[in-house]
Amino acid sequence: MKVSEFINPAEEHDIVEAIKEAELNTSGEIRVHIEHKCPKDRFERALEIFEKLEMHKTELSNGVLIYVAIDDHQLVILGDKGINEVVPKGFWESTRDEILSQFKHQHFKRGLVNGILEAGKQLKQHFPYQSDDTNELDNEISKG
Repeated sequence: MKVSEFINPAEEHDIVEAIKEAELNTSGEIRVHIEHKCPKDRFERALEIFEKLEMHKTELSNGVLIYVAIDDHQLVILGDKGINEVVPKGFWESTRDEILSQFKHQHFKRGLVNGILEAGKQLKQHFPYQSDDTNELDNEISKG
């Protein structure tokens, strides 16, 4: 499946809008990366993409990457150290479960949108939106 078959341009627009909406409630930064194959351990690959996208350079170390490898059916939600230092164990399970429940029914856009909005709710608990908050990372979907 091509990335363009996984999500079309209109769906991609909806996903980017979900990122913008989620980030209205939090100082956290959310990115999505989609590629066909995961060439190594999924967590190692997600970390590699996280660094490539310079997500570790946010002021509060509160970036979140939703990594998807289409052909290999891999999903990773990776939070930066600022998040991992304050959240309880299993913090991202509800977000992951929301995404996967939709992916199982081939509702890829809905899964990502719902997951992004859930991530925003989760982040708001520990990283509420600040009046001087700036968008530190691009909201566009990264593709491999």
